[in-house]
Amino acid sequence: MQTKLDIRRVGIVLRPSTPELERLFYKVKSIFEKQGAEVIVDSVSAGMIDVLGQEFASMCEKSDILVSIGGDGTLISLTRRSYSFHKPILGINAGTLGFLADINPDEIDSFVKKLYTGEFRIDERMMIEGSISNRNGERLFYSFNDIVISRPSISKMVNIDAYIDKKWFNTYYGDGLIVSTPTGSTAYNLAAGGPVTFPLTDAFILTPICPHSLTQRPLVMPADFEIEIKTPEKESLVIIDGQEQYEFGPDDTLTIRKAAIGARLIHRVERNYFDVLREKLSWGQGR
Repeated sequence: MQTKLDIRRVGIVLRPSTPELERLFYKVKSIFEKQGAEVIVDSVSAGMIDVLGQEFASMCEKSDILVSIGGDGTLISLTRRSYSFHKPILGINAGTLGFLADINPDEIDSFVKKLYTGEFRIDERMMIEGSISNRNGERLFYSFNDIVISRPSISKMVNIDAYIDKKWFNTYYGDGLIVSTPTGSTAYNLAAGGPVTFPLTDAFILTPICPHSLTQRPLVMPADFEIEIKTPEKESLVIIDGQEQYEFGPDDTLTIRKAAIGARLIHRVERNYFDVLREKLSWGQGR
């Protein structure tokens, strides 16, 4: 989707514990200010580089777009934490992989000018809405890449009962289960042997982690279904985007559904996902 944005305020988040990003922050800040925009930085990032910042929610509410400076992990964290504000997000790649944060530091000046002339596109990526419920209540959260149900320690395996639209579907026994979005298909899902899925697809990918039975295989299913997870015998962990985790026990139910609104990522018009795959995964080398 290509559109024009009225960009008057820009909220910036930096990769944590990386004070050396200060120079790149000031470069990005200067470029946006030349376009007449006010730049806001969240308080955690601001404290890292010794500038004034604003509380995260306040920054998100006031900003017209959000910018992450770091790697894909920084962008994933920003997308999940800012979900309720539904702001377009631009990723500047100061990392190594750059599946999502695809604007490199030497491209910032030219790309920011294109933001003000409408020469960009916004991709809406599916997100997961999840909840963990028990007799004491419900905890709601969002995920951009994946939700992983994992064994609590290296010496134990976990039994996972999976239900689709309230009907028992399968029991996974092994190291765990990944429920991934198409965007997350190139993350833990790929490492566990799951399929790469075009990121603008609406689908869940269920990939068992080191299953005890060799007949267990990854499954791609439409995102219209609701998935429920239970672990009736043992404690386990629920890990969100590899960045947050919750204890999960026999009395808990994990419910996974497609979030009502997707994440809005800003990209170059000419960005081609298949080119990204070929470059990042080194496909076709030796051709």
